[in-house]
Amino acid sequence: MALEPLPAIVDAVIVGNGPSALILSYILHGHIPYYDTANPHPDPILHNKLVQSPCLLDINLQSLTDHFQASRLSYSTQALPINVLLDTLIRPLADTEPGAFRTCVEWRYEPERAVEHLVLGNTAKTGGQWADNPVSASWDIGTLSYAEMLSLPGYSLSDHYKVSGREQPAEFYRPTRREIASYLAAYPEAVGISGSFRSSSEAKGITRAANGFLIASHGLTCKHLVLASGIFSHLLPARPQLEPLLRLPDHSTQCTPPLLVVGSGFTAADIIISALPSRKIIHIYKWNPDDHPSPLRACHADAYPDYAGVYRRMKLSAMRSFGQKCIFSPLRKRKSNPFFNSRDWDQSYEGLPNTYIKDVCIHGDYATVTLQGADGQIFERDIANLEYVIGRRGSLEYLDKGLQREVLSSGLPTSDNAGTISGQSLRAKVERDLQVAPNVFVIGSLSGDSLVRFAFGGCVFTAQNILSGCPTGEQKPESAHIEAVHDILDEQTNSYRRTNGHTDLGISRKARSASIDLNIIKSDIWRNSGWLSSTCPAL
Repeated sequence: MALEPLPAIVDAVIVGNGPSALILSYILHGHIPYYDTANPHPDPILHNKLVQSPCLLDINLQSLTDHFQASRLSYSTQALPINVLLDTLIRPLADTEPGAFRTCVEWRYEPERAVEHLVLGNTAKTGGQWADNPVSASWDIGTLSYAEMLSLPGYSLSDHYKVSGREQPAEFYRPTRREIASYLAAYPEAVGISGSFRSSSEAKGITRAANGFLIASHGLTCKHLVLASGIFSHLLPARPQLEPLLRLPDHSTQCTPPLLVVGSGFTAADIIISALPSRKIIHIYKWNPDDHPSPLRACHADAYPDYAGVYRRMKLSAMRSFGQKCIFSPLRKRKSNPFFNSRDWDQSYEGLPNTYIKDVCIHGDYATVTLQGADGQIFERDIANLEYVIGRRGSLEYLDKGLQREVLSSGLPTSDNAGTISGQSLRAKVERDLQVAPNVFVIGSLSGDSLVRFAFGGCVFTAQNILSGCPTGEQKPESAHIEAVHDILDEQTNSYRRTNGHTDLGISRKARSASIDLNIIKSDIWRNSGWLSSTCPAL
């Protein structure tokens, strides 16, 4: 279906076409969230407050959440309070009693409240990072979130399975990236909002104008600007010395020479998991579990056997490298991680913690790298390809310098690389207000909350401001003081550390009520095994 020509003026422009942009567009089309009094929230205090004012675009955040810290119920302490509030209303007690309560949010269609807006995304299909895969990782790896945590309003993931003729997913199912990409691509058409989306459409040269904002790349102006471009669009580049390795021809279907993977996070693990079982992998990664642990460390072996398995191999390699005794978990004999059977790890995986690539020699379609280990030893390895995945960042380069300075006025450095930003670049600012500059809003992972489940709150807050037509720069009383509980106490240092919404990966929701982790630590079999001794880096 041909798209209508772009209008010259719209009320709002959303830059980015990922899940948060989809949710916000759904609301701006006139689908208004209300508290469903027929399905009361299990928190009676919260219920009584919301009954008085059920429209969720007209809430007093501080009043609704000021009892969360003292509540007997388990509220997330990872995300912004507005995101925690919407998450618990959409999925009450999802982490402690999953599936026990129906959603408390009712979406009412009120077309008279809709505003004209455009969503500009540079991926070929809607979905943002889900529609783009810049590395060699498989599209069939399970997501971090369970299926019920990835549904958007009006057309759930369960609905998409029905339409696609697929069986409904089992409880605690981690859908694949391919499944979520398909779902997000189908979502705009399914809920009737596709006319506002322009895919393969990169926004550039956005400046503040007298009547709002000018989108130079599209020749249009808007009153409100929403930044939903995320923090995963750019891979951190390799240093120039390593660039020839990135240009080697693809040898992914061959077993030898090995694949060299550099990185210690989820993308590195995805590449390792995706490699042929017979292909040898050389893995270089930073190992500093006390000060800067790998995010894989948080993954519970029951919920994320693949990521937990990769982390275990990294840990065992580090222990061998640093001359520590490798003590195997006593539970391994009882219940082995099935991921360990996916390949002969002892033969196909070589972990090299804290190793530096000193030199590169290209010969034909292959290369030899000179490495320096953590102990200073120099050695060589032949490789076929390099996957350099030490992290991802977002970018605000589509904003002009003046607007960038407005948005980033906190004074914090954007990152180690000019022009890119991380989840922490705007965190301090959005803790005070998601309106980071007059009529400029931030949603999605740019706010520091990168899980889809925590995207709803920022979208509701932004829609509240756009639909109410707040005067430029005016602060509504209920939008102030967004900051609340969002840090986690580090028991070792007795200080608070920032999180990005991933700290609950160490929890198996299948067995949370059993308090397995606490019982394991207390049991004699663990204490006597030496696995928890101070000589072993903590899990």
